[in-house]
Amino acid sequence: MLRLLCRSSAGSQTLVRWARRSQRGGGLLLHGARSCTSSRRCHGTGSGEVNGQPAENGSGNALYRDSVLLPKTEFPMKLTGQKLLDRELQIQQECGFADLYSWQRERKAKNKFCLHDGPPYANGDPHVGHALNKILKDIRNRFEMLRGRQVHYIPGWDCHGLPIELKALGDLGTSGLSPLQIRQKAREFAEGAIARQKAAFQRWGVMADWDQCYYTFDGTYEAAQLKVFQEMHSKGLIYQDYKPVFWSPSSGTALAEAELEYNPEHVSRAVYATFPLVTLPPKIASQKVNVSVLVWTTQPWTIPANQAVCYMPNAQYSVVKRADNSEKFLVATERTASIAALLGTDLQTVGVFAGSLLEGGICKHPTIPDKQVPLLPANHVTMVKGTGLVHTAPAHGMEDYSVASQFKLPVECMVDEDGTFNELAGPELQKLSNTGVSTVISMLKQCNALLKEEQCVHSYPYDWRTKQPVVIRPSKQWFINTESLKDKAKEALQKVRVLPESARSSLLTMLDRRTYWCISRQRSWGVLIPVFYHKESGEALINKYTVSHIAQLFKEKGSDCWWELPIETLLPPEVLKKSKAGAASDYVRGEDVLDIWFDSGASWAAVLEAESDSRADVYVEGKDQIGGWFQSSLLTSVAVRNKAPYKSLVVHGFAVSEKGEKMSKSVGNVVDPDVVINGGKPAYGADVLRWWVAESNVFSDVQIGPSALSSARDSISKLRNTLKFLLGNLQGFDPRLQAVDPKQMHYIDQYMLHLLREYSIKVTDAYSEFDAGRVIRVLQAFITRELSSFYFSIIKDRLYCDAEDSLGRRSCQTVLEEILDGVTRSIAPILPHMAEEVYLHAPGHDKEETLFKSGWIKSSSVWRRPGLEEAVEGACAIRDSFLSSIPGKNAARYDLTVAIEPGLLFELMESLQEEPTSTTSQLAELMMAARVNLATKMPRDLDPEALLNHGTFLINLEGGVIREESAYSIAVTPTSAARCPRCRRYTANSADCLCPRCQSIVSQAH
Repeated sequence: MLRLLCRSSAGSQTLVRWARRSQRGGGLLLHGARSCTSSRRCHGTGSGEVNGQPAENGSGNALYRDSVLLPKTEFPMKLTGQKLLDRELQIQQECGFADLYSWQRERKAKNKFCLHDGPPYANGDPHVGHALNKILKDIRNRFEMLRGRQVHYIPGWDCHGLPIELKALGDLGTSGLSPLQIRQKAREFAEGAIARQKAAFQRWGVMADWDQCYYTFDGTYEAAQLKVFQEMHSKGLIYQDYKPVFWSPSSGTALAEAELEYNPEHVSRAVYATFPLVTLPPKIASQKVNVSVLVWTTQPWTIPANQAVCYMPNAQYSVVKRADNSEKFLVATERTASIAALLGTDLQTVGVFAGSLLEGGICKHPTIPDKQVPLLPANHVTMVKGTGLVHTAPAHGMEDYSVASQFKLPVECMVDEDGTFNELAGPELQKLSNTGVSTVISMLKQCNALLKEEQCVHSYPYDWRTKQPVVIRPSKQWFINTESLKDKAKEALQKVRVLPESARSSLLTMLDRRTYWCISRQRSWGVLIPVFYHKESGEALINKYTVSHIAQLFKEKGSDCWWELPIETLLPPEVLKKSKAGAASDYVRGEDVLDIWFDSGASWAAVLEAESDSRADVYVEGKDQIGGWFQSSLLTSVAVRNKAPYKSLVVHGFAVSEKGEKMSKSVGNVVDPDVVINGGKPAYGADVLRWWVAESNVFSDVQIGPSALSSARDSISKLRNTLKFLLGNLQGFDPRLQAVDPKQMHYIDQYMLHLLREYSIKVTDAYSEFDAGRVIRVLQAFITRELSSFYFSIIKDRLYCDAEDSLGRRSCQTVLEEILDGVTRSIAPILPHMAEEVYLHAPGHDKEETLFKSGWIKSSSVWRRPGLEEAVEGACAIRDSFLSSIPGKNAARYDLTVAIEPGLLFELMESLQEEPTSTTSQLAELMMAARVNLATKMPRDLDPEALLNHGTFLINLEGGVIREESAYSIAVTPTSAARCPRCRRYTANSADCLCPRCQSIVSQAH
């Protein structure tokens, strides 16, 4: 408790009672205390630099130079170029970065933390997107490990898929190569990419057991994936069907929604085409008019495959007549004005009908003689564009297929896998691809069915790998019925914490859009769908016995065995018997592989199942995974286990150029993380890259470039300067032997521990929220305001000029060591290399000990001293008034008189200075003045030239139980004392002699 609480003076009884009540309650609980933030922001007004070495060497006379305790440390102020790179690698080696993950897995820990790594794609060199993702994860993992949790983090790679296959084959193509040869080349390519990426991740300081990663081409992983497949198939969630899918002619395979990217600048040749009504709907047949249904489509190539024209039953439709040639069309009433403007003529309304009255109407197909198609109701018809009547080709549209399923329409595919028309399209179109559009339009002209053609710029799906347009065409594929999973998935998602919360709606929207998921691919490089087909009937053989057997083979031999082993081994007699099938020779093995999103989406089964909860605490990936890995993981886990595989989701943005543009080799704005670390001018090292990640607002797109990296380097340099100051002033100090008990410390030192505790709480909270940017902001504010501008400027005299082993100096050093330790640990997750380097120079631990094996910030509840806060912040309020009275002048040249009426504020100030006048009191130190006089009223003999100022300070104790607003006055006068040649304070009797404090110290030394 503060000594002031036991002193006998005015108001002391009240304060003593307050102290006793507070002690019984565990401490002084103050609320609403006036902050001295403005004071802490004021730069020091002493003789030295605020945050480093003194401007002068601390002595005006060489005679006393050796008696001044200046900072000394071997910790370098700067590390640049090759020295920086060598030092980082040396730190990794000396401090056991490679063994840290396995060490923390072996230690006993009450709590666990599981961050499940989304597998990066093994198809190229590491890029800044990898750096953003992996470093963000590592910051959280290192924080959790420092807190004492056992971290579960298994890095993984997505190793299958078309892009790897295409890159591996290069110009060879697939001609003449067997599936096994293709797979071997693809595996070699993936392994090379993995090796390069893994080396980069290790260089960035990412903590993991790099010998125990997971790979989707590993047999054990494939077996776990097939187990998920089998369980979903057993529940009827996986089925085979012939229906439209997104098909990439450029890749020669079906694509899932997540493998598409929409090009908003796609240009289509859109047409308005007429379908003459040959049979009027019964309810409007009395009109007896010759009318054509008018449709609009951006995909005229699909018109030969038309099977119907759809209308919206709840909309209103009109028969209109052209003013220029008397042609009559059936269109949606609300589209009439737009169509008239398009045609450049008036349209006279002949009749108006409810959409429901169009039922039973039949049209003539415009390009196929003698073919008739019905008018059918459909809810997907909109009035946003076009005519309100939709041409329907069930083979080439998802909604069109739904209509066909409902009304039993034929699904005739007229386009082959290479994107060319087949024989069903007729001789004029067969074997045509892009030119087929022109041919269809010409056919419409010949039939007088083309009303107008226009260029239409709209969003259209592209293959995200080849960047070429896709088509919708029917194909016999394997699907997951996501329609039946959506409600469960949404329910599971409601229990998941999403950062930022705004991403949740995107996740739900993506789920809503997906009615089924095509999971089969027509490639060689992937996990085979374990299905066999009967040679004669074509019927699929797949059940829990066949899949379980194949999964075991894959686990033992890898999925190459699908081609390597005879079919009798893949379908042994006991499996055939359980399956009630014939002989193995009656079957052929399937050739489709699973979608890579199913590959990676099953990672929870291969990586997390060993964990007790079998759920990850968090998944952390970029926003593109909202429709990718986040969703495929959720759907597979909900299907098998009725729960999400994650408790939290963190969705970060992309890395972009400093202009906010997507990085592109063609544009030349790609930032290579290897160049950032090793080959740039300058070479920045890994910690700068990590700082860039931490400082960024990762929940939006993150800019990187020369200015961002230079700023990160400068910020680290300033931090390094602060750490060097701390280390330098701890030379020769061993906190294990020389630390001062907080109760014996100077009050400003106790106050700094109080602030350090608040800092540690803020930092801990920020890390827990995946907000490393807030960590940096809190750190920089603490260093700039609390340390550099306030504490460091005040204590330097005590540090440099007090006796080495004095209580005041040891008190200060104890706090500096706590600050050094707390700040170093707080930045360790972000800057592990520099944190360990500081720890190597720091006192108080064995040389072989490393920071990351020694825990998180060791703040103590004892440091929380709100009552002390009132004392120091009351002094800060007075300090504000003092410094504002002498703008631009040196506070050390002035004497300060403080007058406070008897009361709580006077008691608080008296605790900082017991005697009426002092040059060495804690109050004088806080004011940085030559002398401070403390009184209950201004002296009568005050110098008439004194600068006067007044102020008030509100003391608010125990939540307002004790409130007292105290007034104070100050008087500032130039000091008459001389400057001490040793400490350079104006406290000496004459210029050629030492001040009493320095004289005592020097005489003791001799």
